[in-house]
Amino acid sequence: MTGPTPATSTTTRICPNCDGFASAAITLGGRDRHGHLRTITAHCPACNGLGVSRTRRAREGARV
Repeated sequence: MTGPTPATSTTTRICPNCDGFASAAITLGGRDRHGHLRTITAHCPACNGLGVSRTRRAREGARV
């Protein structure tokens, strides 16, 4: 086997609710008086805008 060995074999778990796209810019329609497009940023409520979900073990440990 050639090439570098990865430091860890764990992978991050992508949030199933947002598919890893944790934040989205949403247009409010129209422009302000300077011509700028008015937008707001919406974050995924399930992962709090991180894009990754906690493991099942971490969720169950938090309940105890």
